[in-house]
Amino acid sequence: MAKKILVTGGAGYIGSHMLKDLKARGLACVVLDDLSTGYAENITHGEFVKASLADPSALGTLFAGHDIGAVIHFAGFSLVGESVTQPEKYWRNNLIGTKNLLDAMARAGVRRLIFSSTAAVYGRPDVSLIPEDQPLRPVNPYGASKLAVEMMLADYAGAGLLDFTALRYFNAAGADPEGEIGECHDPETHLIPLVLQAASGRRAKIRVFGDDYDTPDGTCLRDYIHVTDLCAAHYLALQHLEGGGESLHLNLGTGAGYSVREVIDCSRRVTGRDFTVEAAPRRAGDPPRLVADSARARDILGWKPGRADLETIIRDAWNWEKKLGQKNGAGKAGEGET
Repeated sequence: MAKKILVTGGAGYIGSHMLKDLKARGLACVVLDDLSTGYAENITHGEFVKASLADPSALGTLFAGHDIGAVIHFAGFSLVGESVTQPEKYWRNNLIGTKNLLDAMARAGVRRLIFSSTAAVYGRPDVSLIPEDQPLRPVNPYGASKLAVEMMLADYAGAGLLDFTALRYFNAAGADPEGEIGECHDPETHLIPLVLQAASGRRAKIRVFGDDYDTPDGTCLRDYIHVTDLCAAHYLALQHLEGGGESLHLNLGTGAGYSVREVIDCSRRVTGRDFTVEAAPRRAGDPPRLVADSARARDILGWKPGRADLETIIRDAWNWEKKLGQKNGAGKAGEGET
């Protein structure tokens, strides 16, 4: 991998952790981000190009000016609720923006792409562990836009223009174990950081949306995967393509489902703090259970999560939250939404 790796969305949560992973491996990269949701201070490695996937001219200039050998594509909107109320935003950015990227890659002769997909492509599956061949029936525009990108990737690959791996994340969580970077969305919508903001005093309370699902304790079950384990999988997926491997769709999860209540209880144990939890009605677009069967990623890539324990994930996230609390103050930030 002597050429540079282009990381789109590198100023965001997962993208910034990917930059740190690539730096540790001694790999050069270029970072593309428009900073609409990311932060420039998250970019700890690589040459930063501030530009949008909506600008084909900027993409052409970027590829012409750098010796790019592969692309890791994180840039995209990912808020389920927002996608329901603003579907045009998601189709324009996630699908059309990716098409602009693929066209720029094709013109530059860059074939290899690792795509940040999502478990939301499965919708509401009726199996306890979700394999990659589960029917794809997304129930919100976010998941639909990601599925549409996967279909587009397959068509480009079928035409001989592309080799890709689409990685279907379950719930990315945790933070850099060294505390250099972590999760910082505005607004924050992910369960673990919201709960920890309540524990630190930066949030008044947590609302649990739905406690009457057909799950052991009535709250939604999710498969939480540490962000550093996700990054390791991206690197292995890139190695797979570099070695001539075929295009793939792979789940990334731990195979363990934790309920909202279990996350709250574990957070109380890790932090040693209590906080207010309030029940609320179900939220549109939330499947009751999303847990991965990641056997293919293990078998094909040799990938195995190294920080899969929920307490480890929450502890790393808590160390980051304490750092944010010191930086931003411990005043109330409002009501949490899970």
